[in-house]
Amino acid sequence: MLNYIAQRLLESMVVLLVMSFVIYFLIGLMPGDPIDAMLASNPGFTAEDAARLRALYGLDQPLIMRYWNWLRAALELDFGYSRTHQVPVFDVLLPALLHTMKLMAFAFTLASSLAITLGVVAALNQGRWAEIVVNFIAFAGISVPSFWFALMLIILFAVKLGWLPASGMETIGAPPSFVDSLRYMVMPVATLAIAYNGSLTRYTRVAMIETLRMDYIRTARAKGLSPGVVVWRHALRNALIPVVTVMALSFGGLMSGALITETMFAQRGMGKLIFDSIIGNDFNVALVALLFATLVTLMANLMADLLYALLDPRITLK
Repeated sequence: MLNYIAQRLLESMVVLLVMSFVIYFLIGLMPGDPIDAMLASNPGFTAEDAARLRALYGLDQPLIMRYWNWLRAALELDFGYSRTHQVPVFDVLLPALLHTMKLMAFAFTLASSLAITLGVVAALNQGRWAEIVVNFIAFAGISVPSFWFALMLIILFAVKLGWLPASGMETIGAPPSFVDSLRYMVMPVATLAIAYNGSLTRYTRVAMIETLRMDYIRTARAKGLSPGVVVWRHALRNALIPVVTVMALSFGGLMSGALITETMFAQRGMGKLIFDSIIGNDFNVALVALLFATLVTLMANLMADLLYALLDPRITLK
């Protein structure tokens, strides 16, 4: 097990290295650079000033040399400064990362719990009204655009009922508190959970239907085990093996794929930060944020592989 984890961590480092190379070159090939943005906002700058600034920041060097210089600094945990905020990259990244992790944790837990429950209910009630209702909920979650669902939540709970704040992260002027921040997270978490719940429910339903047809499930029933034990202890445990893969991929997607939700509710998370950094030519922040999203996806896949062995003792990790 330890050898397998060490091997996977080494492979993850290689993937991060390759991704850093690809992302750096894609960003470097974009038209314009931070100096162009500075020139646009300072008409008094001359061509000589621009050349001097490019030499100062190393932007006059070949792209491969600039990447090598960045990589050497990154290995020393120096990821540079944010051009937009004029502070080290981690000072910009850390608050957004912490907020996104909170959103991810709540949304992932809610979506996974709902998906497993609804998927099992649908599998146990094939052809009945319960399966029809679950399929409708799942297809609605897959089909309904996130921005539309977010607007409907805002209109209902913020405008009509006045129960929840429409946007933001905390009440301005009020002392920070967990309850206050939780009120601002209810609708974003609900939007993200519904968006990811649909596909997870469908996968759980299909996996449960296939598992319930297996011979060992019929044997467990023939031995007189209660329906609850058969479903939750024997069938669900094996049905979750393919579902875990989808959950791992969904967890990684939540890191940088919540741009629409964060924009709709004015949440300063990773998705919004990556978008704003790319638009504003803040290349250092965009690069490190995208690498963090890649790292989270890799770690989620590693956790999924470890869960395989936990769910099915026949699976060995070498």
